[in-house]
Amino acid sequence: MTTGILAIQGDFEKHQQTLETLNCSTLLVKDKNHLQQCDGLIIPGGESTTLVNLLKKHGLWQSVHEFGLQKTIFGTCAGLILLANRLVHNRLDSLSLIDITVERNAYGRQIDSFIDTVDLQLNHKKLNFEGVFIRAPKIVDVGKEVKVLGRYQQSPVMVENEHIMASTFHPEITADSCIHQYFIEKVRKNSHDRS
Repeated sequence: MTTGILAIQGDFEKHQQTLETLNCSTLLVKDKNHLQQCDGLIIPGGESTTLVNLLKKHGLWQSVHEFGLQKTIFGTCAGLILLANRLVHNRLDSLSLIDITVERNAYGRQIDSFIDTVDLQLNHKKLNFEGVFIRAPKIVDVGKEVKVLGRYQQSPVMVENEHIMASTFHPEITADSCIHQYFIEKVRKNSHDRS
């Protein structure tokens, strides 16, 4: 099983390091050929407008959309923005792979970034997780088919549907790899179900 990390912008190396501590085979994805070799994909944080433009420039936009209809994608921060169905007060194109409404930079600018405890529910277990919010978006609405996996002050900050997982914060920056472990299990299950 190979997990790809989109490597055209953002902090993809931190995701790769976390996956490698979990003995997961990784591939830095920069084109369609790389993507075709992957069972799952992480879209890291970065700048959402730049990410959209680079995905289109590298001929990956439609390929990533089609990938997410069949295979598992995990988007963090800007990655979540790209995956959402709807954006508040914004005309940015999105991949429309998970039924959520998102507001960009909802907590403020870079100077307003913060770290605080996120309440997770993974595999029927309640966990506390150190959430690193950097110019973070906010999930302002969640569709009926979407499950909330994490909350910060009662607001959803991590969600999933059948193939897609997304968080408003950066789990790759912390030492706790439980979210990446959960993602790997989701990729493995989806790969098994399709075979």
